[in-house]
Amino acid sequence: MCGRYYIDDEMVNEIEKIVRQVNDKLHHKGDVYPTNTIPVIHGSKESQSVELSNMTWGFPKFNEKGVIINARCETVKEKRTFRDSVRQRRCIIPASGFYEWDKEKNKVRFERRDSSILYMAGVWKSYEDAKRFVILTTQANESVREVHERMPLLLEKNELENWILESDFFDFILLKKLPQLKQIREYEQSKLSF
Repeated sequence: MCGRYYIDDEMVNEIEKIVRQVNDKLHHKGDVYPTNTIPVIHGSKESQSVELSNMTWGFPKFNEKGVIINARCETVKEKRTFRDSVRQRRCIIPASGFYEWDKEKNKVRFERRDSSILYMAGVWKSYEDAKRFVILTTQANESVREVHERMPLLLEKNELENWILESDFFDFILLKKLPQLKQIREYEQSKLSF
């Protein structure tokens, strides 16, 4: 699954609409890499509301060498690292799209066909240094499968609040179909800019 994603101006505006009570603006634009710290949408148990917090992408590995950036939907409830987070600490990672690399090592960007914003499902956890998140992945649909067998679990706009606040919403989400995405190959984009 994607090892990098990105954020554009329209997505920034959408986050600000969703999380009006947050005073801090989202400033990060461009590619987001594992271990970067960026704003992530999550819930607050105390107030049963949606919040925006800066979180670091990746759970530390047990051997403290590197980070885990993704979790498979099919096994996330069984794995000790993610089990409590998927029940109690779900989050949304907004992005304009995500990247994957094909067999020839060409960079391919995936975006929604019907919107300029992707809402990737994730889970988070507090560690000593900060709040950290991972992106949930699922089997790729036909729009991604030729490039990679996994893709982020994508949420629809009307599912965001339920994803964060409803404890049993995870099982419902797994049954849904993922939206078709468009591919933008990086080498095609660079040819157009000359």
